[in-house]
Amino acid sequence: MTGTTEALGGPAAVDDAARGVARPFYVYAVLANSLFQRGVFVLFLQQRGFSAGQIALLQTLLYLVSGLAEFPTGVIADRIGRRASIVIGQVLIAACLLGQAAFSDYWVFLALFIGQGVGMACVSGSDTALLYDLLVRRGATAGYVKINSRFTMLGTVTSGVAIVLGGQLQRFSWGIVYAGSAACLVLAVLVLVSRVPEIRGVDAVDEQDGAGDKHTDATAWRAMLRVATPALVTLVLVSGLMHATLTPYIIFTQKTLSDQGAGTALVSVVISAGFFAGGLTPLLSDRANRRIGYRVIVPVSLLTLALALGLSGLGLVWVTVAAFLVLVGVPEITAVLVDNVFNEAVPSRHRAGLLSMIAFVESALIGIGYLVLGALMDGLGSSVGMATYAAVPLLACALWLPVLLRRARVTTGTEDAGTADAGAEDAGTGEPAGPKAS
Repeated sequence: MTGTTEALGGPAAVDDAARGVARPFYVYAVLANSLFQRGVFVLFLQQRGFSAGQIALLQTLLYLVSGLAEFPTGVIADRIGRRASIVIGQVLIAACLLGQAAFSDYWVFLALFIGQGVGMACVSGSDTALLYDLLVRRGATAGYVKINSRFTMLGTVTSGVAIVLGGQLQRFSWGIVYAGSAACLVLAVLVLVSRVPEIRGVDAVDEQDGAGDKHTDATAWRAMLRVATPALVTLVLVSGLMHATLTPYIIFTQKTLSDQGAGTALVSVVISAGFFAGGLTPLLSDRANRRIGYRVIVPVSLLTLALALGLSGLGLVWVTVAAFLVLVGVPEITAVLVDNVFNEAVPSRHRAGLLSMIAFVESALIGIGYLVLGALMDGLGSSVGMATYAAVPLLACALWLPVLLRRARVTTGTEDAGTADAGAEDAGTGEPAGPKAS
């Protein structure tokens, strides 16, 4: 396959091309998210004899290593290939999961969680960069939001199913739980290798056809400086704060519900249902992008998170349950739309590296968010701590308002501001109408 965009014969041909690109990614999403240990790994670590503090340290180390490894693994993905980076990452994660099932020494677990964090960094940024560039190559980027929303939905819903199955498999053996997760990751790798072509940064389709004189950036750092408008930097920070709110909120809701009187069975059902809700709502992303646009969806999601945290602070278990199930999915819509903006904003040659930089910011803020929310819940109680943490999404909303009101340009190229023309192709070129590396 060459680096040039294929000529397509019309809207029907574009749709066929998009579906052809998307199908293996949908299968990959199901397999890569069939992690049966995800909902019970804390119980597993407790049975290994680790204290709550030791478990917290493992989780903090996981996010810290993942964040620090984001940029170097992103650069590697641009050099050796996005698919190769995903394969390396998933195989490394699978090996670490098997190691966790085989060993019980805490120092070994520290090493395994470090390896797992590196594996996560290898996958982060490479999967969406590979998907987006394959759509660019086929002249079908107009379908990216819809495809990515389905990709996200399948992954999240599969996670919810895997959580339920993991609890059942644990009755037989922890080895089955962890070996099953590792096997699914290996199958996901096989799907990619057999069905998805490789793309490297030097194959970038937005830097072909005589444009080489304009693209002299030798490193991802220079590329980032070239595309980093103030509004884009603000969006990265705001997106990071949103994830730093949503991820700890989902995890610590388990403790909040328990402290408010919910039994273990109810907590597991609520959290699993939350995964399903968070998985289905991204299907609305394409419609939200066309009718509202990411500029408005961003503050709506942040205010929704603040409301959910505030309602959890009332100390009423059924109010907390209702707030969690109704509101937890809204930020998932925003995540899909913002991911599309990031992909449009960065040049293909450094796409994986730049997306990894963005993922680093998000990982760092998520790690800090865990520590802050945990400290608030320990000091003020779970309910009041949740309500106090609502200050974080409100701060992010305040940071975004100037961009919203001034309609500041987020990307360095033509921006659609959320209209139905998002991702439309330049007539006769087969390339996206969004930013080009110029």
